[in-house]
Amino acid sequence: MMLKLQNPLLELVGLLFWMCILPWAEGGKVLVMPMDGSHWLSMLKVVQELHTRGHQAVVLAPEVNLHIKGEDFFTLETFPTSYSQEEFDHLFQYHNQMIFKTQNLLKTFLEMVASMKNASMMHSRTCSELLHNEALIRHLNESSFNVVLTDPINPCGALLAKYLSVPAVFFLRAVPCDLDFEATQCPNPSSYIPRLMTTNSDHMTFLQRVKNMLYPLGMKYICHVLHNAYPSLASELFQREVSLVDILSHASVWLFRGDFVLDYPRPVMPNMVFIGGINCANRKPLSQVCIAAFLPSVL
Repeated sequence: MMLKLQNPLLELVGLLFWMCILPWAEGGKVLVMPMDGSHWLSMLKVVQELHTRGHQAVVLAPEVNLHIKGEDFFTLETFPTSYSQEEFDHLFQYHNQMIFKTQNLLKTFLEMVASMKNASMMHSRTCSELLHNEALIRHLNESSFNVVLTDPINPCGALLAKYLSVPAVFFLRAVPCDLDFEATQCPNPSSYIPRLMTTNSDHMTFLQRVKNMLYPLGMKYICHVLHNAYPSLASELFQREVSLVDILSHASVWLFRGDFVLDYPRPVMPNMVFIGGINCANRKPLSQVCIAAFLPSVL
């Protein structure tokens, strides 16, 4: 009987405690630096939820972009770029067309690397222009942001957070070359953790384990092509040697848009959080047109 009385009493005490605290609770200021394209479409829902919970979000993006447009639940801050919208669209369209080409595998790989190199040069040049924009950096410093929300697939957001001395939260699906393991000092045994794009499972034969150990060597080259400019830029800003791992190590929390329902289990560190269901939060029923088009193929 005494136990039954205690539970409602504890609930009442808890309610009073929150009623006392909530009037003093304030929303934070969040600087959002997204990766354009589908990455931004996933992050957009998070920014909207931050606004709903009383936080003030400022989205920082280049003037020339694909999907990042103003909304009523965040402030859009843009900065100029040295390339035009036409150049940007041409690069994007060329990359998309190349993905669907049917040709020699080696030729496809070389063209893909060349395309990624061009895109990386454009992204790194944009990052350099941002970080050397003294007026904008001064404005961001004076804005006193509490946190930077960014996707580390483009390290510029992480570098900006480190440069502003503001904690960073990473919102991502994955990063190549196991950089997430290195940056968080997380165990990464090749014996049962499949490397990205190997198609291996967590139960491998001997030859699959050999492939699992050798495959990252090619990925390291791709990462060098993609991210080579950022350590140099960081070293220039901080006047000391800075590696890409140093830049990504600045993150306080890693929010992975994955889940062990879809991905194989792996070691994680305390600041790694899996939020795999976030992209399914606003699901919509299929239209009758979609259902009619699909049914004949399965009947």
